Amino acid sequence: MNKQPLEDIAASPSTRLGTLSWVGMEGIALPLKVAGQAIAGRASAGVSLDDPTARGIHMSRLYLALAELEGQELSLPMVAAVLDAFLESHEGLAKRAFLDLEGEALLRRPALISPLSGWKTYPFTLCCRRDAQGLHAILELSVGYSSTCPCSAALARQLIQQAFDEDFTEMPVTREAVRAWLGSDQGVLATPHSQRSQAHLAVRLDADQAALPLLALVDRVERALGTALQTAVKRVDEQAFALANGQNLMFCEDAARRLHHALRDQPGLEGFSLRVVHAESLHAHDAVARSQWNWQEGE
Repeated sequence: MNKQPLEDIAASPSTRLGTLSWVGMEGIALPLKVAGQAIAGRASAGVSLDDPTARGIHMSRLYLALAELEGQELSLPMVAAVLDAFLESHEGLAKRAFLDLEGEALLRRPALISPLSGWKTYPFTLCCRRDAQGLHAILELSVGYSSTCPCSAALARQLIQQAFDEDFTEMPVTREAVRAWLGSDQGVLATPHSQRSQAHLAVRLDADQAALPLLALVDRVERALGTALQTAVKRVDEQAFALANGQNLMFCEDAARRLHHALRDQPGLEGFSLRVVHAESLHAHDAVARSQWNWQEGE
């Protein structure tokens, strides 16, 4: 084996002078712990290259610093410590450090009525930066829900009313007859269309908070929308879900406004951008609405 000192090529002078805004690694496999559950995450780690004479950075130092995130609940103080390590290991080379962590949070969610529960995944990305102004953190999160179209509900009711008028033109309108009719196929002649929908959030976090508010955000979003996607269900849960959808009619505009007001009341947020997507079961295209507060495009 060669016992001579190995040359640090990255520290050698560059043949072309110039600074770089970001240099690092993307797609690093990294075990994370989020909301008490171990998940398979991926990291993108980098720093700015502010010394115009340096040929490159020390990527292995960034990689090794990520080990501090393994096996511990993900939090902003932990991320801040890793970013500090990035800068300390590149003193004189970098003034800014970057770390993006992505994965799917795994949360157990209860059924609506029965004692059953099951697991759901919530895709997220935590984008962090450390510079002279301090720590900057943006949490991106996607939450699924069910939406039922108000227009189709009104049209379905109209058809049912017309069928009722036709069937009871010469029939006595008694309680027993109406009840039997409502339980027949004629009583559900038409149904409103529902679709699986998505809320995509990007929230700028107050860097002074210790805990990552992912679970709190999921709970707030699902409460605001009212018809969260379900996991394990019995018939009583499916019936409750049908009732919830029927009493929770909303356009994408309604969903966006609900979320806007809900997020404004969420502690620890300094700004947000949101986008709701209703994957229309009627149309071959999606219905989309956006909203934001204290947010600059391109953040």
